[in-house]
Amino acid sequence: MTAQTDALANVYASSLLDLADQAGGEDKILEIADELEQIAELTRSNRNFGEFFASPIIDVSKRGQSIRKIFSDNITDLTLRFLLVLNGKGRLGHLEPITVAYDRLVQERFGRVEVNVYTPAPLGDQQLESIRNRVRDALGKEPVLHPYTDPMMIGGVKLRIGDQLIDGSVAGQLRRIRQNLLNEGRDSLRDSIERIIDGGAAS
Repeated sequence: MTAQTDALANVYASSLLDLADQAGGEDKILEIADELEQIAELTRSNRNFGEFFASPIIDVSKRGQSIRKIFSDNITDLTLRFLLVLNGKGRLGHLEPITVAYDRLVQERFGRVEVNVYTPAPLGDQQLESIRNRVRDALGKEPVLHPYTDPMMIGGVKLRIGDQLIDGSVAGQLRRIRQNLLNEGRDSLRDSIERIIDGGAAS
């Protein structure tokens, strides 16, 4: 995603958030967020549908008619009108970054933070609650956890919060230990070289 697309997505997302707020406050904001995510997921999971949204060669008017037929009875009027605006502006292909930008604004609005949790095996409710409490205490925001299973992990847990990856996995710990050993080895070698140089200078 380019910086230009990011800025564009933020503009559309911010405008939609304002309209949703005017239309029904917090409940409407959350409803729109859910609908956007469902539509974005449809474009991701269904290749033909994704191409239908993104293709520049499809007639805008005909695509608008199809969008009305597909979504009229399935989403709110505001989301439908938003899709039609994106279609008219040739921006339907940017729905994914717009959805991400809208979700980020929603989380900020409600003092929440999205957290992806990766573990080698599914976590129980108590384990998830423990992670939720730790993140809440650390960030001062209400975490929305999304647990994922990564069988390639040896153990431990990894958290992704926005662009930040907090690696508490066994593999991550081993990498840090290895890096520390390498750093210590370089420091030891540098000390040895300095002693040799100092000794030569003294003689």
